[in-house]
Amino acid sequence: MKILITGIAGFIGSHCAERLHEIGHSVIGIDNFSDYYDVNLKRHNAKALEELGIKIIDRDLRLKHLENSLPLDIDYIFHFAAQPGLSKTSSFNDYLTNNVIATQNILDYAIHFNATKLFVNIATSSIYGLDATCNELKIPSPASYYGVTKLAAEQLVLSYSRLNMLKACSLRLYSVYGSREREDKMFNKLISCGLEDIKFPLYKHSLKHVRSFTHVRDAIEGIISVIGKEAVSNNEIFNIGTNLEHTTQEAIEAVEQELNVKIKFQHLPSRIGDQLRTKANIDKAAQILGYKPKISLKEGVKEQIDWYKNYLKDSLKPGEIKSFETLNYGDIRLLD
Repeated sequence: MKILITGIAGFIGSHCAERLHEIGHSVIGIDNFSDYYDVNLKRHNAKALEELGIKIIDRDLRLKHLENSLPLDIDYIFHFAAQPGLSKTSSFNDYLTNNVIATQNILDYAIHFNATKLFVNIATSSIYGLDATCNELKIPSPASYYGVTKLAAEQLVLSYSRLNMLKACSLRLYSVYGSREREDKMFNKLISCGLEDIKFPLYKHSLKHVRSFTHVRDAIEGIISVIGKEAVSNNEIFNIGTNLEHTTQEAIEAVEQELNVKIKFQHLPSRIGDQLRTKANIDKAAQILGYKPKISLKEGVKEQIDWYKNYLKDSLKPGEIKSFETLNYGDIRLLD
């Protein structure tokens, strides 16, 4: 199959590309290499994919007429590209254009040649709102620009399916972590603070927040499980994540145990829009897609720490990790 991945140089997109290539698919990607987070990390991911023979097109999805720069014989589209997280430095327009307008443009591209077997929208548990412990039938109650615009993007995609313009589904991911994660997200931040003896920015009450921490490899297996299941996936929403819950406190302790350190805290006010609890109800994905996550929190944390030590930490300039201390804490996206 010939597969297009948007946001291919990002955390989950790059893992998906690598896995699809590994199992024999022809993969092509598009990414605008936004500076929302470290472009060097994206370039590092892109270089590794290009060494596998995967072509990556540097283009912004917010620009129209994608058919002029992308192939017109794609079997599947996996749409990862988005403006993620909770960020005080990102405007509503950033979320609107990157999550809604860009999705509209990639949909227009998909129907231009009318050959796509399935359009797979990558969504988020943030669509549900502050408590994401339900099945896919719950009425969404997003509480952030991110959640609101991702819901709008999801409905755009499914509207094309309802109108029989293409086959499409949407996958709502739960707290994905692992190697290649953004440097500002929780586990990489914990690892860097533990290794460099830097205080971890801890939001008020967040130690008790509960998450379905889902390792990226488990997430990818759920994402690609829709291939060949177009008939049963069309116009459907699936939760993709682990159905095990862990508190932020337990996540911190897992990193501390693996690093054999005690992490210090910089206490901060609570964040508006931060989810209090997520627990992935994956009954539908298990029944229809055969989805079954396997990686424990301990195993996943070890994988990420090993990657961090071997790749990310070595690629940074001396003292660059410590620059985390000077970040605007309102712009640190820990649990999206």
